[in-house]
Amino acid sequence: MTEHAQTNQDSGAVKRPALYLAEYETPNALAHAAEKVRDAGYKVWDCHTPYPLHGLDEAMGLPPTKLGFISFICGMTGLSLGFLMMYWMNGVDYPIVIGGKEPYSFPSMVPILFECSILLTGFGTLFGMLGLNKLPRHHHPVFESDRFDAATDDKFFISIEAGDEKFDLEKTRSLLESTHPSHLELVEEEVA
Repeated sequence: MTEHAQTNQDSGAVKRPALYLAEYETPNALAHAAEKVRDAGYKVWDCHTPYPLHGLDEAMGLPPTKLGFISFICGMTGLSLGFLMMYWMNGVDYPIVIGGKEPYSFPSMVPILFECSILLTGFGTLFGMLGLNKLPRHHHPVFESDRFDAATDDKFFISIEAGDEKFDLEKTRSLLESTHPSHLELVEEEVA
């Protein structure tokens, strides 16, 4: 239990701060706030918007995604495994000469190589995306806020999690207040 944890008198549940949630009315206000949070050195925070915003990745200081590299490696793995599979099956394990062609002729391999490449690229992309996004996460403390429902309609949010090494109740609050949010809320979660 942290020094900020408190007991709810009604339910007997112990709660601790999970994150600060700041609400903004416009995408520009969110982008400017994201730049301030980035410049302050926070690492465990996120922006929540009802639609994609161009330039928000740069405002947050996010590096380019590694998903393309993961997909490329998986695709080349599929291509290599497909080639080795076809070479072994048709050229070494059970060679059959059909139409006077070599048992492991390349033109007959093309459809299988394509399919193996696409299959492993698809799986690599899916599981790479899930891993990079730390999914599945069945519950996040941000959903404890009633105001957060508007993130899918017309509001823009920044959440700074208590797990960040720079998180401090007073300093984080004053930083977010300096970005002029329309609403600022400390979201708490129950301690199991």
